[in-house]
Amino acid sequence: MTTIKDDINAAANALITQAQAKNITLATAESCTGGLIGGALTAISGASRVFMGGIIAYDNAVKQELLHVPAELITNQGAVSRDVAEAMARGAVNALNVDMAVSVTGIAGPGGGTAKKPVGTVWIGTAQRGPANIVIVQAKLFQFGPIGRDNIREHSCLEALKLLQNITE
Repeated sequence: MTTIKDDINAAANALITQAQAKNITLATAESCTGGLIGGALTAISGASRVFMGGIIAYDNAVKQELLHVPAELITNQGAVSRDVAEAMARGAVNALNVDMAVSVTGIAGPGGGTAKKPVGTVWIGTAQRGPANIVIVQAKLFQFGPIGRDNIREHSCLEALKLLQNITE
């Protein structure tokens, strides 16, 4: 029986292999995962050929200053939203000058949840540089539920790796 950590390692390995085969550079913009995705990628030998780095944007000011997430998005939509996840991913592509990036913003708990955004709510964004340098973004909502802070963070990491893997296929 495999553990989530085994699944994360396998997903990171597959992503690095795919990115190397297609010469795609990668970056991360992480909030609630706090560097778990970058850590999973750098655990894979040879990752430095394709993984350029990540920005841990736990505080909203960092999202604004380093990833250029507009303050009004955070004010109007909340830090845990589709628009902010997309802006974070776009910001990582631009800030780190890569082909593709993933972002994660969510509520890992145990506090911080609301009726509209309960603990376990996570938005994962992806961005990829397209033709004429246009950045294409999308985001997906995950509702992991109150499964515990560590589990929410690990599941978010795994899903982020899988989303990037799907894009690189």
